Amino acid sequence: MAAGVVLSVMRASVRVALLAALAGIIASAHIAGGVAAETDAVAEGRALLEKNCARCHAIGAEGESSHKEAPPFRVVVTRYPPDDLAEALAEGLVSGHPDMPEFVFEPNEVGAITAYLNALRAHEIK
Repeated sequence: MAAGVVLSVMRASVRVALLAALAGIIASAHIAGGVAAETDAVAEGRALLEKNCARCHAIGAEGESSHKEAPPFRVVVTRYPPDDLAEALAEGLVSGHPDMPEFVFEPNEVGAITAYLNALRAHEIK
């Protein structure tokens, strides 16, 4: 009878170990999916900035802006937290210099742009 109890306990511990391993695999997949979604948002944000802003602003971690009054975005993110720019991006971004067009972005675009700017601010953009 003692052998049956030991076998039963071992089976329970094996079940617990298998369940723990499975939970770890599921958690890893969930985290990886979140990282992939965040990376996609950063790439989308960069594409939006390239399309709408790169003709005047340097949008990456290096390079100079082609317009003398347009600061590089790597400088902008040191002056303004990217999340604080979200409302202006959604309602109409207007600047102090008169030749900058007004931009209005959709909510998903605002999220992508701020994801990119946050990555730039964190020096994750090369």
